[in-house]
Amino acid sequence: MKNLFSKLNTKNWSIIIASFIVLLFSAGFVTYETTKKSVTLSLEGKEKVMKTHAATVQELLEEADISLQSKDYLLPAKDTGITDNLKVVWKSAKQVKLLTVNEEKTFWTTAITVDEFLAEQNIEINEFDHVKPKSDAALKTGMNVVVNKAFPLTFNDGGVVKEVWSTSTTVADFLKQQGITLTELDRVEPGLENTVSENGIVNVIRVEKVTDVVEEPLSFAVVTQKDENLDKGSEKVLTPGQEGLVSREYEVTKENGQEVSRVVLNETVLKDKVDQVVAVGAKEITALASRGSESGREMYVTATAYTASCSGCSGITATGVNLHANPGAKVIAVDPRVIPLGSKVYVEGYGYAVAADTGGAIKGNKIDVFISSKQAAYQWGRKTVKIKVLD
Repeated sequence: MKNLFSKLNTKNWSIIIASFIVLLFSAGFVTYETTKKSVTLSLEGKEKVMKTHAATVQELLEEADISLQSKDYLLPAKDTGITDNLKVVWKSAKQVKLLTVNEEKTFWTTAITVDEFLAEQNIEINEFDHVKPKSDAALKTGMNVVVNKAFPLTFNDGGVVKEVWSTSTTVADFLKQQGITLTELDRVEPGLENTVSENGIVNVIRVEKVTDVVEEPLSFAVVTQKDENLDKGSEKVLTPGQEGLVSREYEVTKENGQEVSRVVLNETVLKDKVDQVVAVGAKEITALASRGSESGREMYVTATAYTASCSGCSGITATGVNLHANPGAKVIAVDPRVIPLGSKVYVEGYGYAVAADTGGAIKGNKIDVFISSKQAAYQWGRKTVKIKVLD
Protein backbone atom coordinates (compact mmCIF):
# COMPACT_ATOMS: atom_id res chain seq x y z
CA MET A 1 0.00 0.00 0.00
CA LYS A 2 2.82 2.34 0.91
CA ASN A 3 4.59 1.55 -2.34
CA LEU A 4 1.47 2.34 -4.31
CA PHE A 5 1.16 5.74 -2.64
CA SER A 6 4.75 6.45 -3.36
CA LYS A 7 4.27 5.65 -7.03
CA LEU A 8 1.20 7.85 -7.32
CA ASN A 9 2.90 10.70 -5.51
CA THR A 10 5.86 10.60 -7.87
CA LYS A 11 3.58 10.65 -10.89
CA ASN A 12 1.70 13.68 -9.64
CA TRP A 13 4.89 15.56 -9.05
CA SER A 14 5.98 14.96 -12.62
CA ILE A 15 2.75 16.39 -13.90
CA ILE A 16 2.99 19.35 -11.59
CA ILE A 17 6.56 20.11 -12.65
CA ALA A 18 5.74 19.79 -16.33
CA SER A 19 2.75 22.06 -15.97
CA PHE A 20 4.88 24.60 -14.17
CA ILE A 21 7.46 24.59 -16.97
CA VAL A 22 4.77 25.10 -19.59
CA LEU A 23 3.33 27.92 -17.52
CA LEU A 24 6.72 29.59 -17.24
CA PHE A 25 7.39 29.22 -21.00
CA SER A 26 3.98 30.63 -21.87
CA ALA A 27 4.45 33.50 -19.50
CA GLY A 28 7.88 34.17 -20.97
CA PHE A 29 6.57 34.00 -24.52
CA VAL A 30 3.72 36.36 -23.71
CA THR A 31 6.11 38.70 -22.01
CA TYR A 32 8.53 38.51 -25.00
CA GLU A 33 5.82 39.24 -27.53
CA THR A 34 4.15 41.99 -25.56
CA THR A 35 7.43 43.82 -25.02
CA LYS A 36 8.13 44.09 -28.79
CA LYS A 37 7.95 47.55 -30.37
CA SER A 38 5.71 48.22 -33.38
CA VAL A 39 7.61 49.73 -36.35
CA THR A 40 6.33 50.68 -39.82
CA LEU A 41 8.91 49.78 -42.45
CA SER A 42 8.58 51.41 -45.92
CA LEU A 43 10.47 49.32 -48.46
CA GLU A 44 10.66 50.73 -52.03
CA GLY A 45 7.38 52.55 -51.44
CA LYS A 46 5.56 49.57 -49.91
CA GLU A 47 4.80 49.61 -46.18
CA LYS A 48 4.62 46.79 -43.67
CA VAL A 49 4.32 46.78 -39.89
CA MET A 50 6.90 44.82 -37.87
CA LYS A 51 7.09 43.82 -34.21
CA THR A 52 10.71 43.87 -33.07
CA HIS A 53 13.13 43.81 -30.19
CA ALA A 54 15.81 45.40 -32.40
CA ALA A 55 17.65 48.20 -30.64
CA THR A 56 18.61 50.24 -33.73
CA VAL A 57 17.39 50.84 -37.25
CA GLN A 58 20.33 48.85 -38.64
CA GLU A 59 19.40 45.86 -36.47
CA LEU A 60 15.82 46.21 -37.73
CA LEU A 61 16.99 46.08 -41.37
CA GLU A 62 19.19 43.06 -40.64
CA GLU A 63 16.18 41.41 -39.01
CA ALA A 64 14.23 42.14 -42.24
CA ASP A 65 17.10 40.58 -44.24
CA ILE A 66 17.93 43.90 -45.90
CA SER A 67 21.56 44.58 -46.84
CA LEU A 68 22.19 48.30 -46.44
CA GLN A 69 24.44 49.93 -49.09
CA SER A 70 26.20 53.27 -48.74
CA LYS A 71 24.18 54.97 -51.52
CA ASP A 72 20.82 53.70 -50.25
CA TYR A 73 18.24 56.13 -48.89
CA LEU A 74 17.46 55.58 -45.21
CA LEU A 75 15.41 57.66 -42.80
CA PRO A 76 16.06 57.85 -39.91
CA ALA A 77 19.80 57.06 -39.77
CA LYS A 78 20.91 53.49 -39.20
CA ASP A 79 22.13 54.13 -35.62
CA THR A 80 18.77 55.60 -34.56
CA GLY A 81 17.22 53.78 -31.63
CA ILE A 82 13.96 51.90 -32.14
CA THR A 83 10.89 53.41 -30.49
CA ASP A 84 7.32 52.28 -30.60
CA ASN A 85 5.43 53.36 -33.76
CA LEU A 86 8.64 54.49 -35.47
CA LYS A 87 8.50 54.75 -39.28
CA VAL A 88 11.58 53.67 -41.19
CA VAL A 89 11.90 54.47 -44.93
CA TRP A 90 14.42 52.57 -47.05
CA LYS A 91 15.03 52.82 -50.78
CA SER A 92 17.77 50.83 -52.46
CA ALA A 93 20.16 52.76 -54.73
CA LYS A 94 20.20 51.68 -58.38
CA GLN A 95 22.82 52.43 -61.02
CA VAL A 96 21.16 53.53 -64.26
CA LYS A 97 22.29 55.20 -67.48
CA LEU A 98 20.64 58.32 -68.87
CA LEU A 99 20.96 58.56 -72.66
CA THR A 100 20.07 61.71 -74.62
CA VAL A 101 20.92 62.78 -78.15
CA ASN A 102 24.07 64.56 -77.06
CA GLU A 103 25.38 62.58 -74.09
CA GLU A 104 25.36 59.45 -71.92
CA LYS A 105 25.71 59.60 -68.12
CA THR A 106 25.59 57.06 -65.28
CA PHE A 107 23.72 57.87 -62.04
CA TRP A 108 23.05 56.29 -58.66
CA THR A 109 19.44 56.90 -57.70
CA THR A 110 16.86 55.79 -55.17
CA ALA A 111 13.96 56.80 -57.43
CA ILE A 112 11.35 54.08 -57.74
CA THR A 113 10.02 54.90 -61.23
CA VAL A 114 11.48 56.39 -64.41
CA ASP A 115 9.31 59.47 -63.88
CA GLU A 116 10.74 60.02 -60.39
CA PHE A 117 14.27 59.62 -61.73
CA LEU A 118 13.71 62.24 -64.46
CA ALA A 119 12.22 64.63 -61.91
CA GLU A 120 15.25 64.01 -59.70
CA GLN A 121 17.46 65.08 -62.64
CA ASN A 122 15.28 68.17 -63.32
CA ILE A 123 14.30 66.87 -66.76
CA GLU A 124 10.86 68.08 -67.82
CA ILE A 125 8.95 65.90 -70.26
CA ASN A 126 6.17 67.19 -72.55
CA GLU A 127 3.62 65.28 -74.60
CA PHE A 128 5.85 65.23 -77.71
CA ASP A 129 9.00 63.92 -76.02
CA HIS A 130 9.91 60.25 -76.27
CA VAL A 131 10.98 58.34 -73.14
CA LYS A 132 11.99 54.69 -73.01
CA PRO A 133 11.04 52.79 -70.87
CA LYS A 134 7.70 54.51 -70.19
CA SER A 135 7.70 57.08 -67.43
CA ASP A 136 5.65 54.90 -65.05
CA ALA A 137 7.97 51.89 -65.41
CA ALA A 138 9.77 50.63 -62.29
CA LEU A 139 13.43 51.63 -62.19
CA LYS A 140 15.89 48.73 -62.07
CA THR A 141 19.62 48.45 -61.61
CA GLY A 142 21.49 48.51 -64.94
CA MET A 143 18.55 50.07 -66.77
CA ASN A 144 19.11 52.46 -69.71
CA VAL A 145 16.73 55.43 -69.66
CA VAL A 146 16.54 57.01 -73.12
CA VAL A 147 15.17 60.55 -73.46
CA ASN A 148 14.62 62.13 -76.87
CA LYS A 149 13.46 65.72 -76.51
CA ALA A 150 11.07 66.89 -79.22
CA PHE A 151 11.82 70.01 -81.25
CA PRO A 152 9.65 72.08 -83.64
CA LEU A 153 10.01 72.10 -87.41
CA THR A 154 7.99 72.89 -90.54
CA PHE A 155 6.61 70.04 -92.63
CA ASN A 156 5.40 70.65 -96.20
CA ASP A 157 3.64 67.61 -97.61
CA GLY A 158 2.63 68.21 -101.21
CA GLY A 159 1.90 71.89 -100.58
CA VAL A 160 0.12 71.36 -97.24
CA VAL A 161 2.26 73.15 -94.66
CA LYS A 162 2.05 72.53 -90.92
CA GLU A 163 4.15 72.99 -87.81
CA VAL A 164 5.05 69.69 -86.08
CA TRP A 165 7.18 68.34 -83.23
CA SER A 166 9.71 65.60 -83.77
CA THR A 167 12.28 63.52 -81.93
CA SER A 168 13.72 62.06 -85.13
CA THR A 169 17.38 62.23 -86.10
CA THR A 170 17.09 61.75 -89.88
CA VAL A 171 14.55 62.78 -92.50
CA ALA A 172 13.74 59.12 -93.18
CA ASP A 173 13.02 58.51 -89.49
CA PHE A 174 10.93 61.69 -89.32
CA LEU A 175 8.73 60.63 -92.25
CA LYS A 176 8.26 57.21 -90.66
CA GLN A 177 7.30 58.87 -87.39
CA GLN A 178 4.76 61.01 -89.25
CA GLY A 179 3.32 57.99 -91.05
CA ILE A 180 4.25 59.35 -94.48
CA THR A 181 4.34 57.00 -97.47
CA LEU A 182 6.37 57.98 -100.53
CA THR A 183 5.74 56.88 -104.09
CA GLU A 184 8.54 56.00 -106.50
CA LEU A 185 8.38 59.45 -108.12
CA ASP A 186 8.08 61.58 -104.97
CA ARG A 187 11.02 63.76 -104.02
CA VAL A 188 12.15 64.77 -100.52
CA GLU A 189 14.15 67.86 -99.58
CA PRO A 190 16.51 67.54 -97.81
CA GLY A 191 17.43 63.94 -98.65
CA LEU A 192 16.29 60.97 -96.56
CA GLU A 193 19.74 60.46 -95.03
CA ASN A 194 20.06 64.09 -93.91
CA THR A 195 19.74 65.13 -90.27
CA VAL A 196 16.56 66.82 -89.06
CA SER A 197 17.30 70.04 -87.20
CA GLU A 198 15.32 72.29 -84.89
CA ASN A 199 13.20 74.87 -86.78
CA GLY A 200 14.19 73.16 -90.05
CA ILE A 201 11.95 72.48 -93.04
CA VAL A 202 11.16 69.10 -94.58
CA ASN A 203 9.54 69.20 -98.02
CA VAL A 204 7.82 66.26 -99.66
CA ILE A 205 7.25 67.04 -103.35
CA ARG A 206 4.48 64.82 -104.64
CA VAL A 207 5.34 63.92 -108.24
CA GLU A 208 2.95 62.32 -110.70
CA LYS A 209 2.98 61.67 -114.43
CA VAL A 210 -0.22 61.69 -116.47
CA THR A 211 -1.08 61.42 -120.17
CA ASP A 212 -2.80 64.32 -121.92
CA VAL A 213 -4.11 64.15 -125.53
CA VAL A 214 -4.90 67.48 -127.21
CA GLU A 215 -5.65 68.71 -130.71
CA GLU A 216 -3.50 71.66 -131.71
CA PRO A 217 -3.19 73.84 -134.81
CA LEU A 218 -0.32 73.02 -137.13
CA SER A 219 1.28 76.29 -138.23
CA PHE A 220 2.02 76.78 -141.89
CA ALA A 221 5.35 78.02 -143.21
CA VAL A 222 5.81 81.15 -145.34
CA VAL A 223 7.67 80.42 -148.56
CA THR A 224 9.04 83.42 -150.46
CA GLN A 225 10.08 83.68 -154.08
CA LYS A 226 11.59 86.62 -155.96
CA ASP A 227 9.50 88.50 -158.51
CA GLU A 228 11.37 90.85 -160.88
CA ASN A 229 8.11 92.53 -161.81
CA LEU A 230 7.49 93.80 -158.26
CA ASP A 231 9.32 96.73 -156.75
CA LYS A 232 11.91 95.76 -154.20
CA GLY A 233 10.28 95.78 -150.76
CA SER A 234 6.84 94.90 -152.12
CA GLU A 235 5.16 91.56 -151.43
CA LYS A 236 2.25 89.69 -152.95
CA VAL A 237 0.55 86.61 -151.55
CA LEU A 238 0.32 83.97 -154.25
CA THR A 239 -1.05 81.10 -152.16
CA PRO A 240 -2.77 81.83 -148.82
CA GLY A 241 -1.52 79.70 -145.94
CA GLN A 242 -3.85 77.36 -144.11
CA GLU A 243 -3.26 75.88 -140.66
CA GLY A 244 -3.36 72.15 -140.25
CA LEU A 245 -4.55 70.13 -137.26
CA VAL A 246 -2.51 67.66 -135.24
CA SER A 247 -3.36 65.37 -132.32
CA ARG A 248 -0.52 65.17 -129.79
CA GLU A 249 -0.18 62.79 -126.85
CA TYR A 250 1.86 64.30 -124.02
CA GLU A 251 3.42 62.85 -120.88
CA VAL A 252 2.75 65.57 -118.30
CA THR A 253 4.81 65.77 -115.10
CA LYS A 254 3.18 67.47 -112.13
CA GLU A 255 4.71 68.48 -108.82
CA ASN A 256 2.29 69.13 -105.98
CA GLY A 257 -0.48 69.28 -108.57
CA GLN A 258 1.24 71.90 -110.74
CA GLU A 259 2.49 71.07 -114.24
CA VAL A 260 6.26 71.44 -114.55
CA SER A 261 6.93 69.78 -117.91
CA ARG A 262 5.35 67.93 -120.82
CA VAL A 263 6.95 65.71 -123.41
CA VAL A 264 5.40 64.64 -126.72
CA LEU A 265 5.00 60.87 -126.84
CA ASN A 266 3.45 60.69 -130.31
CA GLU A 267 1.43 62.80 -132.72
CA THR A 268 -1.05 62.23 -135.54
CA VAL A 269 -1.76 64.77 -138.29
CA LEU A 270 -5.52 65.16 -138.63
CA LYS A 271 -5.38 67.87 -141.30
CA ASP A 272 -2.42 68.83 -143.48
CA LYS A 273 -1.19 72.41 -143.45
CA VAL A 274 -0.86 74.52 -146.59
CA ASP A 275 2.25 76.70 -146.75
CA GLN A 276 1.80 80.33 -147.75
CA VAL A 277 3.63 81.38 -150.92
CA VAL A 278 4.64 85.04 -151.12
CA ALA A 279 6.21 86.84 -154.07
CA VAL A 280 8.88 89.32 -152.97
CA GLY A 281 9.72 92.23 -155.23
CA ALA A 282 13.23 92.26 -156.64
CA LYS A 283 12.92 95.37 -158.80
CA GLU A 284 15.21 98.17 -157.57
CA ILE A 285 13.43 101.39 -156.52
CA THR A 286 15.62 103.82 -158.38
CA ALA A 287 13.02 106.57 -158.37
CA LEU A 288 13.42 107.03 -154.61
CA ALA A 289 16.75 108.75 -155.06
CA SER A 290 16.15 110.57 -158.35
CA ARG A 291 16.35 114.31 -158.41
CA GLY A 292 13.21 114.94 -160.44
CA SER A 293 12.43 118.58 -161.11
CA GLU A 294 14.48 121.13 -159.22
CA SER A 295 11.54 123.54 -158.91
CA GLY A 296 9.24 123.40 -155.91
CA ARG A 297 8.29 125.07 -152.65
CA GLU A 298 10.78 125.51 -149.88
CA MET A 299 10.25 125.50 -146.11
CA TYR A 300 12.05 125.03 -142.85
CA VAL A 301 11.09 122.00 -140.76
CA THR A 302 12.20 120.23 -137.54
CA ALA A 303 13.87 117.00 -138.59
CA THR A 304 14.47 113.86 -136.47
CA ALA A 305 15.65 110.41 -137.53
CA TYR A 306 14.25 106.86 -137.14
CA THR A 307 15.23 103.29 -138.01
CA ALA A 308 13.28 100.30 -139.30
CA SER A 309 13.50 98.63 -135.88
CA CYS A 310 12.61 101.60 -133.68
CA SER A 311 10.16 101.11 -130.79
CA GLY A 312 6.69 100.62 -132.25
CA CYS A 313 7.99 100.44 -135.84
CA SER A 314 7.04 97.59 -138.18
CA GLY A 315 9.68 98.34 -140.79
CA ILE A 316 6.96 98.76 -143.43
CA THR A 317 6.11 102.35 -144.37
CA ALA A 318 2.61 103.76 -144.74
CA THR A 319 2.98 103.35 -148.52
CA GLY A 320 4.23 99.74 -148.30
CA VAL A 321 7.99 100.19 -148.61
CA ASN A 322 9.86 97.45 -146.71
CA LEU A 323 12.69 99.32 -144.99
CA HIS A 324 14.28 96.07 -143.76
CA ALA A 325 14.67 94.96 -147.37
CA ASN A 326 15.76 98.44 -148.51
CA PRO A 327 18.23 99.73 -145.92
CA GLY A 328 19.62 102.24 -148.40
CA ALA A 329 16.25 103.80 -149.34
CA LYS A 330 15.83 107.57 -148.88
CA VAL A 331 12.46 107.85 -147.16
CA ILE A 332 10.99 110.48 -144.87
CA ALA A 333 7.90 110.47 -142.69
CA VAL A 334 5.70 113.53 -143.12
CA ASP A 335 2.39 115.06 -142.14
CA PRO A 336 0.35 114.41 -145.35
CA ARG A 337 -1.56 117.66 -144.77
CA VAL A 338 1.70 119.55 -145.26
CA ILE A 339 3.61 117.29 -147.65
CA PRO A 340 1.53 114.81 -149.70
CA LEU A 341 2.61 111.16 -149.58
CA GLY A 342 4.56 110.20 -152.69
CA SER A 343 6.13 113.64 -153.02
CA LYS A 344 9.80 113.87 -153.90
CA VAL A 345 11.61 116.06 -151.38
CA TYR A 346 15.11 117.42 -151.12
CA VAL A 347 16.26 117.53 -147.47
CA GLU A 348 19.24 119.64 -146.51
CA GLY A 349 21.99 117.37 -145.14
CA TYR A 350 20.09 114.19 -146.16
CA GLY A 351 19.56 114.44 -149.92
CA TYR A 352 16.71 113.49 -152.27
CA ALA A 353 14.00 111.38 -150.68
CA VAL A 354 10.38 110.26 -151.07
CA ALA A 355 7.61 111.18 -148.60
CA ALA A 356 6.58 107.55 -148.11
CA ASP A 357 5.74 107.31 -144.38
CA THR A 358 3.79 108.96 -141.56
CA GLY A 359 4.12 109.02 -137.79
CA GLY A 360 1.97 109.78 -134.76
CA ALA A 361 4.37 112.51 -133.62
CA ILE A 362 4.87 114.00 -137.12
CA LYS A 363 2.50 116.97 -137.14
CA GLY A 364 2.85 120.21 -139.10
CA ASN A 365 6.29 121.29 -140.17
CA LYS A 366 8.05 118.18 -138.90
CA ILE A 367 9.70 115.33 -140.73
CA ASP A 368 11.42 112.05 -139.66
CA VAL A 369 14.25 110.88 -141.94
CA PHE A 370 14.94 107.13 -142.32
CA ILE A 371 18.49 106.07 -141.44
CA SER A 372 19.30 102.35 -141.35
CA SER A 373 22.00 102.63 -138.68
CA LYS A 374 20.78 103.24 -135.16
CA GLN A 375 24.05 104.98 -134.25
CA ALA A 376 23.80 107.30 -137.24
CA ALA A 377 20.16 108.04 -136.34
CA TYR A 378 21.27 109.06 -132.84
CA GLN A 379 23.96 111.28 -134.35
CA TRP A 380 21.37 113.03 -136.55
CA GLY A 381 19.51 114.03 -133.43
CA ARG A 382 16.97 116.84 -133.75
CA LYS A 383 17.67 119.82 -136.01
CA THR A 384 16.03 122.49 -138.13
CA VAL A 385 16.66 122.00 -141.85
CA LYS A 386 15.56 123.54 -145.11
CA ILE A 387 13.64 121.28 -147.48
CA LYS A 388 12.27 121.65 -151.00
CA VAL A 389 9.15 119.79 -152.09
CA LEU A 390 9.83 119.08 -155.77
CA ASP A 391 7.22 119.03 -158.53
